[in-house]
This record gives sequence, C-alpha cells and structure tokens, in this order.
Amino acid sequence: MWNILNNMTNKKYEIIVIGAGHAGIEAALAAARLNCNVLILTMDISKIGVPSCNPSIGGTAKGHIVKEIDALGGAMGFLADKAGIHFKMLNKSKGPAVWSPRCQIDKYTYPIYAKQYIDFYHNIDIIEDTAVEIIIKNNKVSGVRTKADSIIDSQAIIFCPGTFLNGKMFTGNTISYGGRVGESPSELISNKLVEYGFEYGRLKTGTPPRIDKNSIDYSKVVAESGDDNFKPFSHKSKSISNIINCYLTSTNFNTHEILRTGFKDSPMFKGVIEGIGPRYCPSIEDKIARFSERDSHKIVLEPEGINSNSIYVNGFSTSLPLNIQIKGLKSIPGLENSIVTQAGYAIEYDYFPSFQLHYTLETKLVEGLYFAGQINGSSGYEEAAGQGLIAGANAALKILNKEPFSLNRSQAYIGVMIDDLVNKYSDEPYRLFTSLAEYRLLLRQDNAEYRLFNKAFSVGLIDEEYYHAILQNNEDVNRLENDIKQIKINYNILNKYFEEINESPTTGTMSIYDALKRSNTNLNELIKLADSDYDLDEEIIEQVQINTKYEGYIKRQLNEVKYFSENENKRIPDNFNYDKIKSLSEEARVKLQKIRPISFGQASRIPGVSATDLSIIAVYLK
Repeated sequence: MWNILNNMTNKKYEIIVIGAGHAGIEAALAAARLNCNVLILTMDISKIGVPSCNPSIGGTAKGHIVKEIDALGGAMGFLADKAGIHFKMLNKSKGPAVWSPRCQIDKYTYPIYAKQYIDFYHNIDIIEDTAVEIIIKNNKVSGVRTKADSIIDSQAIIFCPGTFLNGKMFTGNTISYGGRVGESPSELISNKLVEYGFEYGRLKTGTPPRIDKNSIDYSKVVAESGDDNFKPFSHKSKSISNIINCYLTSTNFNTHEILRTGFKDSPMFKGVIEGIGPRYCPSIEDKIARFSERDSHKIVLEPEGINSNSIYVNGFSTSLPLNIQIKGLKSIPGLENSIVTQAGYAIEYDYFPSFQLHYTLETKLVEGLYFAGQINGSSGYEEAAGQGLIAGANAALKILNKEPFSLNRSQAYIGVMIDDLVNKYSDEPYRLFTSLAEYRLLLRQDNAEYRLFNKAFSVGLIDEEYYHAILQNNEDVNRLENDIKQIKINYNILNKYFEEINESPTTGTMSIYDALKRSNTNLNELIKLADSDYDLDEEIIEQVQINTKYEGYIKRQLNEVKYFSENENKRIPDNFNYDKIKSLSEEARVKLQKIRPISFGQASRIPGVSATDLSIIAVYLK
C-alpha cells in the first residue's frame, strides 16, 4: 500500500531520497534492501521513473551497467524487461567485450512497474512535495525542509534531482522554466548548497521532437526488427518478447539547408545557453555545424509505447524554433506529412562537479549527504541508476556502522564511471563508453553476475537464493571448462566440420578445448561431435566459449589488474600535505589538493598529474 504522507514532522527516517528518477529509485531500493527506513520525496508520484528523453534502456556500455545493477539486486533490468517492446544486442559483429544489450521501453508502463516494484518494500514511504533546503548542522545533514514547510529528520540524504535544479528549457527564442516539459523546476535547494560552499556549474542536454506515428509514410522508411532469442536483462525475468519495429531514415542536404536558416535563432549559437551539451549525443544543429562535410545523418523513429501514437525522432535532438523543426522534419524521407506532437527543446540545469565526492558518493563537505545522477555531471538513465545504487547502499552501510561499498575499475563499469567522475571532472556531461574501460574483456555484460555476486552478497544487496544459484552456475562453468580439456574428437570427424566452417584441417585427434580455440568453431557443435551429453543452460555454454576463445587476452588483463591492485593498495593518508612538496608541478598540486586521492593508483589517474609528480609522491609516501 502506498504511503502518501501529509504531515511528516512526527516521523523520522534513516534515509531521505530526494527525487524519484532512475537514480532515486535505485538509491531507495538499495537502502531498503539493507533494512533502512527510507523516504522518497518527489514532486509528482505519477512521474516516478518517467523517461525524460529517449524511451530506451541500455546501449553501448549502458547495457553493461544495467546488467551490473541487476547483479547487485537492483531494479532497472527487471523493469526494462517488463516494459520492453523492442530488444536488440548491439555490436554483435565485434568481440564479446563490446556486446551491449538495449531495448525500447513503453514509457507509459515503465513508471507503473517502477511504482509497483517500490510498493513491495514496507520500509519505503513516499511523499509528494518539493525539497527547498537540506538542513545541515555541524557539517552533517539532519533533515529536509519542504515547500509545504515540513521538516523531516534523517541521518542521511541522497540527492537525485536530475535536470530539475534551476532547469531552463529552450525552443528557439521561447524560454520556459522546468526540469522536464510540463513540470516545474527546483529553484531553491541548489542555491542553498552553493551558499554552504559547494562549487556548481551549468550543463545542457536536449530532446528531439515527437511526431504522430500515423503521419509517417512507412513505404519510405526501413523497418528494423528486434533480435530473436534476446536474453532478458534480469535474472528475475522469465521471458520477454519483441512487439514493435523501429524505422530508419536519414536527413539530407535539403534538411541541413532548412535547419541552417534557424541557426540565427538557435539559443546554442546565440550564446543564450551557458552550459555545455553532451559531446557524444549532440543536437542536429550541432552535428550540421561540426560535420559540415556530411550531407546526411541517421534518424531512427522509435515508438514511445504500444498504445501510443507518439514517435521519438532519435538523432534529431534540437532547440531550433518550432517552425524550423517542422520544415526540417518534412524534408526527411517518410516524414513529408509528419505531425509534430511535442517540440524538441534544450534544457540547462545546475550540477555540482563530482570531485567534491568520495568514491561512496558521499560529499566531502557534508557528512551524510550523497549525490547521484545528473547532479554529478553525468548523462543517461543507466549512469544515474548505477550511481543511485552505490549511494543508497553506502548511506545505509554508514548508518549501520559497516564498511563502505565501492567498485573499482577492474570490477565493474559502475566502478569505471565513478572513478572517472571523481578524478576526471570536466565541464561537459559524462557518458560511459566501453572504450573507457581498460579491462573491458573482463567486464563483459554476460558475466556481470559472476563478477559481482560475492561482493553483492557480502554487503547484503542480494539474497541467499540468488547467491547460491550463481554459485552453482559458477561451478558448472568450471566443471565444463575442465571437461572440454579431456574430451577428444577424432580428426576425421573434426576435419569434416572444419571444412564446413572454413578452418584448416588437423592431422590428429584434438580436444574440444583446442578445437574451440579456432575462430569459427562453436562449443555446442563441438559437444555434439564428441557425442557428449550436457544438459546445461545456454548461459553456461556461452561463458565457457568466451573464456576459452579469449583465454590469452583474459590472462593478460588479469595480470594488468594485479598491477592495478598493487597501486590501489598504496594508500595516501587523508591529511597528506601536497603544499609541502615543492617539487610537484603547480597543476598537480592544485588538482591533488582538490580531489584528495585515497591511493597512489587514484592519484595516477588524475589528469595533469605527470609521471614525475607520481615519482615524487611515491618517495614521500615511503
């Protein structure tokens, strides 16, 4: 039963989560799983988990995060499976390190499933109100003051405001205020944090127009179906199904010429927008300006729901005037008669650079205050959800007087992301890519459970039943890996198979293990050739196949992780005084004092800290 509370002054909570987007959902659930009493404070209960922009979950590297969230007991993967309407594995033509699951979701049912999921937790309450002040006493949070003038006490606060902090939206010369179209901004709480001493900045993101699906000429666009036999994101999901198609088209020279006529009224080019937008997800006008040699850009028409006429025009994010948006869309094949149901717009909002955070996502300035999501300068639902889970778990663990929970770069993409945010702060939105992970062959989406189940269980984020299920799967993987080294296949049988798959013949009997090392071989097929009887889940087969084929590369990365771990174990005292080391470069000294790395390894990843600086620090540490 939903607990919508009108008078909160008499009830105390261990943790308050401000904001109920993807970060807030995972933060509240992680804290609740660790048996803390949690309050979610949101402006609108009906908007919990609403996708503000793209109606999708996953994608390159983002899909890895979703799988990791699921392995850590989180909800996003399960909710994506429930609301998913089009599933696809990206980068399948490349190696398994970059395979990335993605799905279109029904943006209208996703929030319903999110609310139902939260409702299972008796220790989560929800109030519909706006936080106007985080109350801080003696550099420690003590509660929240709301717009309704309630004061709610708590021991920890997780702040997940998304794009609502002083949010300002732009469509041409039209400016409105809000965190999302049709929703009010949060205007006071950000200013209070700045007054307290936090550094802040402004960032920008944007969204494309939506069009009516019945106004598309489908004879001029290309249908793109989902994958057959797509595996669910979540271990909790039994099955999924592809329901809808997406459609491909592209801009052209004429489109670009039309859009250029609106550049003079573009808030981005006029300098009206102060914040910098995402480099890897630019607006259509930014793409035209930056890549002037290109005459076309890909457009994907993505349905926003099963029972909705709304189509998300992916690739056409814009803040140009509405009349220019309409003219530009009508110049695209298939969209000549398109009807715009919502204009594209840019949104600018406050963020707080994440060098002000510990790895736990607790702020350095205020004890018990945690930031998660776009407030940290990141972009994307998945990045936000991953941060929310880490913040929620750590807030609970601190209250329970237990050791903090963190993931490093060799353990998870979530670890890569948080390490980047804390160390490599920049003035543009952060987006995670597989290329940012040094150990991406170890951090595949298919092995997230095997990487994280021990750590998740030790903290209390997953239950015993799930833990033992993964433990059994892990034993099955190890047993099969040992077995295929012993099982031999006659060379006559093998050579017939090798000929069919364009592999060179062998002159003698070969083990399944040795045969599997060849590029075109398949473990299922080799097991059949050997007349071996294995009734194993396809997931086990896939794990063994990848581990065997990439064994050499995996061993190399494990050796690199060993060196990485040695540097991470070289701790730097909290009170280490960099100002006393006169031989450090000025840039290194400033950044080291600002970030306060906890280890030699972390110091080595701070941009501007040179090898010479590191050598000097190493001498002082001795």
